[in-house]
Amino acid sequence: MAKNLFVGSLPFTIDENALNQLFTTIGQVQSVSIIKDKYTGSSRGFAFVEMASEEDAKKAIEQLNGHLLEGRNIVVKEALPKPTYTNGRGDERRRGGFGNRGSRRY
Repeated sequence: MAKNLFVGSLPFTIDENALNQLFTTIGQVQSVSIIKDKYTGSSRGFAFVEMASEEDAKKAIEQLNGHLLEGRNIVVKEALPKPTYTNGRGDERRRGGFGNRGSRRY
């Protein structure tokens, strides 16, 4: 089963191909996604790497966490699941920011 890893403290000049090559030395990589600023398109300094197996992911964490890459020690750890912000009550953003107070009339 595939395992998603968080990779932080990346050099801003690194691209997905170079990151893929680094992780391929450890095991089979399914995908690499460098997170970019939506306005400038430049790297935000972190990425997600999906390894093909749990064993490859563990090896990547052991061998690459703290690895020196272009002058920076990268952080490699298991990615946490994306949080949901519904709080059990639906999407609060759709109510115009007034919460449960109802609509305002002026």
